[in-house]
Amino acid sequence: MIASLNRKMVRAIILDAVAKRFRQLCKERGISYTGLARLAGVTPSTVYSMLKSGRKDVGVVTVKKLCDGLDMSIIEFYDCDLFRDLPQEIE
Repeated sequence: MIASLNRKMVRAIILDAVAKRFRQLCKERGISYTGLARLAGVTPSTVYSMLKSGRKDVGVVTVKKLCDGLDMSIIEFYDCDLFRDLPQEIE
């Protein structure tokens, strides 16, 4: 990635990667976003707000709950190409 990305842009790229990964997993497993919320024990608004562009943050506890709902470890969640080449936030 371009070394001159500012922190705000890097943060947006990371948040987009998390949302894209959950979209990908739901599609692969034939699960709706509401279904994911139900499996994870969170509200549908939690899932939908995480998937929106412009969201401010996605907490690690929320990611863990959603992974639990998908019956996968958090390590499995992050072990994909989306996260391998993310730009560093601190240079």
